[in-house]
Amino acid sequence: MNLLTIGNSFSQDATRYLHGIAAAGGVNLSVVNIEIGGCPLSKHYRNMMGDFKAYSLECDGRSTGFSVSIKEALLNRDWDVISLQQVSHLSAKYDTYQPFIGELAKYIRSFQPKAKLAVHETWAYEEGSERLKTVAGFESRKDMYSALHSAYMKAASDIGAEIFIPSGTLFEKISDAGIENVHRDTFHASLGAGRYALGLIWYHILTGNPVKDNGYAAFDEPVSEKEIEIIKSCVDSI
Repeated sequence: MNLLTIGNSFSQDATRYLHGIAAAGGVNLSVVNIEIGGCPLSKHYRNMMGDFKAYSLECDGRSTGFSVSIKEALLNRDWDVISLQQVSHLSAKYDTYQPFIGELAKYIRSFQPKAKLAVHETWAYEEGSERLKTVAGFESRKDMYSALHSAYMKAASDIGAEIFIPSGTLFEKISDAGIENVHRDTFHASLGAGRYALGLIWYHILTGNPVKDNGYAAFDEPVSEKEIEIIKSCVDSI
């Protein structure tokens, strides 16, 4: 399976372990992420229109050191799945999605009509963080999640996306289940449990495979056996 993600540091978080998790499950999944830190859909649209070679290219969770345009990435191979997402601090505001995500979807389908289009639901910021209030504009994590979930669901419906990746929903589940180190800086995913959870939900949604017996454990930061158990249980419940 060939996956292309068009995003920012949140798609980087989501795909860090994905190739390895898939390999541990016996699936050959090539993961290519093109990203610009903090990039909203409006900027992706401008880069698309200008054919700007502005994206850092990552393959299977690792930087390549190369820069590409969206068009170059789309023409690189036959993609099975291509994903889009909004920047996290605008993720709860649907008026920031359009017309950009609609135009991006049309552009992608013009080059890759056989690929399935995915919408990647990002996640809410850490409860009690200053960024949650001052940047995202919410009093609680739950409020931010509720708003962004609604916006992402509407976006997926409006562009006719075939796949929805509920990363934000999973973060709510694992946080409620007692995992405290989901974030590393109150908004990005933690290098251990957070990124591992993201990789598992992407793998589960893309392949339909359960994750209970997946043995991947090559983490950049320790993840306890208890955390692994909780995360797997939450993923398999989605």
